[in-house]
Amino acid sequence: MNRRGFITVIAAGLVVPPVDAGAQPAAAKTVRVGVLRAAPDAVIFRQGFELFRQVLRENGFVDGANLTIEYRVRAGTAEEISALAVELVRPRIDAIVAIGPAAVRAAAGATKSVPIVAVDLESDPLAERFVTGLARPGGNLTGLFLDFPELSGKWIELLREMVPRLSRIAVVWDPATPPNLLRGAEAAARTVRVEIFPVEARAPEELAPAFRSAVEKRAGGMLVLSSPLFYSSRAQIVAMAARHRVPTIMPFPEFAEDGGLMAYGPSVPSMYRQAGEVMVKVLRGGRPGDIPIERPSRFELLVNRKTATSLGLTVPPSVLLRADRVME
Repeated sequence: MNRRGFITVIAAGLVVPPVDAGAQPAAAKTVRVGVLRAAPDAVIFRQGFELFRQVLRENGFVDGANLTIEYRVRAGTAEEISALAVELVRPRIDAIVAIGPAAVRAAAGATKSVPIVAVDLESDPLAERFVTGLARPGGNLTGLFLDFPELSGKWIELLREMVPRLSRIAVVWDPATPPNLLRGAEAAARTVRVEIFPVEARAPEELAPAFRSAVEKRAGGMLVLSSPLFYSSRAQIVAMAARHRVPTIMPFPEFAEDGGLMAYGPSVPSMYRQAGEVMVKVLRGGRPGDIPIERPSRFELLVNRKTATSLGLTVPPSVLLRADRVME
């Protein structure tokens, strides 16, 4: 099965405790799930992970009753995250949910037997050798990956529709993430004859120089690629885009909600619900190697018309018609 051919499974329904009478029977034994995330705790993580836990509750796995969750959530170097992963698998653990590329890489390196459910918006699971196939991963890892290099073309297309006569685009990317989305942007730019130039940012303090570089090179627009760093730095990116008057698009819907010009990408809460459904399959005895890799089931296009006006732009009807939400 090729990348375009496999079908994603849509996670369904949320039930808050107590467990609904129609829910699946609870597991007979207590199961232990480890959570590995290589980023600081954040509101969006807590909100998203609560949806993950709700899906487990709906299916009979209740935290504090027959489910114990071990959290290892903090920023750190690759070595530090690897140490956290090893720490998680030392005691008896039934499964791990690994969130973000660094956590997925660390979990995959720490164990070849404990089931891993990945939530990763940056990695190509085949290129990174996390799995041997998408329909049948073949090892102890399955989950959700945003392996859509063609999304880069969509972002460039949207910027070109929004900004008349756009010819130069700065692409901000985090070298700590795999380069597949950057390569997708380069390929898309060649197709539509737009000049792009990559700008690296490895830490929050490198974002300001990245914007200055874009302005100095006369970028007419900016594409900020997916990265846990950029997601947590959305407010900073919104402020700098406004200060430098650079039309900017990001994958995360929250970027436009916070005042950015445009966002097109997966719904993060929906991804956590979807990951919860995958984890339920694992906790019921499913082998990760037999559970197909999924892609996010829900994508959103958000446009901030107030920000467009402040940049002297008019949102074209072609974009308004496709927008899931328009922020006024």
